Amino acid sequence: MRQGETVALVGESGSGKTTLLRVFNALVAPEAGTAWVAGRPVSQEDPVQLRRRLGYVPQEGGLLPHWSVLRNVALVPTLLQRDDPEDLARRALARVGLDPAAFEGRYPRTLSGGQRQRVALARALAADPRVILLDEPFGALDALSRSALVETFQEVLKEAGVSALLVTHDLGVAFRLAGRVAVLRNGRVVQCAPPSVLRADPSDAYVRALLQRGGVA
Repeated sequence: MRQGETVALVGESGSGKTTLLRVFNALVAPEAGTAWVAGRPVSQEDPVQLRRRLGYVPQEGGLLPHWSVLRNVALVPTLLQRDDPEDLARRALARVGLDPAAFEGRYPRTLSGGQRQRVALARALAADPRVILLDEPFGALDALSRSALVETFQEVLKEAGVSALLVTHDLGVAFRLAGRVAVLRNGRVVQCAPPSVLRADPSDAYVRALLQRGGVA
């Protein structure tokens, strides 16, 4: 993956999308092969330090419910012992379209689904990572919230210049956000290409059928 590129992982349930994402976060060890992040093998990294260097946006946000928005977003900068974790958190909130003055004192239970995902993205960005992992970040949202949030993610990721690995079951979202889309089947990547190439030249019948079912063929 090139710096600043977004790659989407798509495929049927059980194809290995989330498992592959967890390999890069050192939560799962691969049975074969080597995963690399920022030019280094994951197997040679301290898992805790690796995860602190990676941004991560799980499905439904994964925010700590008893912490304020500001404390949630400042978590990683605090763990990294940055001098100004709350200032970094406020800057990240502003980047994702949330006014720090209006949101920093609130708690996750008072936020809409879209707002929680914006806070989760702010938390992932607060320590200025080079890579962000996104695990179905739009799956629990209604269509209108999803569309608005996809637009925000698209703008923020481009502005931040980070590399992003996105797991999604929504091929429309994958084609909108990603420069390349990797189609997984039974734990293997069967094709990885830009959306235009996938449309024009699917590698086999499985990829063609998946695109047709996803409404992007």
